[in-house]
Amino acid sequence: MDGSPRHRGRYDKNFWDEYARSNESRYDAGFAGRVAYTADELRCASVLEVGCGTGVDLRLVPDGVHVFGLDPNHVAVGAAREGVRSGCFARGMITDMPFADSSIDLVFTHRLLNYLDEDTLAGGMREMHRVARKHVMSCEWSGAAEGAMDGRRTLRNMAERWAGMGAEVMADAPVYDAATAAMATEHGTDPPAETAETRMTLVRVS
Repeated sequence: MDGSPRHRGRYDKNFWDEYARSNESRYDAGFAGRVAYTADELRCASVLEVGCGTGVDLRLVPDGVHVFGLDPNHVAVGAAREGVRSGCFARGMITDMPFADSSIDLVFTHRLLNYLDEDTLAGGMREMHRVARKHVMSCEWSGAAEGAMDGRRTLRNMAERWAGMGAEVMADAPVYDAATAAMATEHGTDPPAETAETRMTLVRVS
């Protein structure tokens, strides 16, 4: 084993159990607000986060929008059900999602696709495209040249990948978390390069 969450396509349960238990510390109200704003702007009746973890990104989705989350980890899904009572959360893999074709208005990921091997990523994108009625949004560590970030993650150029599948790229821009942006303002410094490479890619699939 190389210590990565996926090794030759296998799911690393121990890694993701621990990730779920510490996920509350990753809650970013700014990003959750961006998800809510996007759902409202696009007039979505339904939103699905693939790799939802404990559901922190879905906490601010407006009332009246049907909230769905999918994650293979039982610890994460259990916490999501407790934390977002209005949502519907299920265990499942990105390559075999339990949703009908064109059934969800907005399907999105947040720093999930960087962890996937190439075959899983390709299959997962096909499934996201299949399930999405209107839009897909990917917020991932990104670079023009894809390559390894570390022992676990790989930089992804999601705008290029979605365009290659025939989706219309509506937006592709850097995303900064609130803490980093505040630090940059206070000290007059640029955000760390890794954060600057986090990009939100929004595409239209129909």
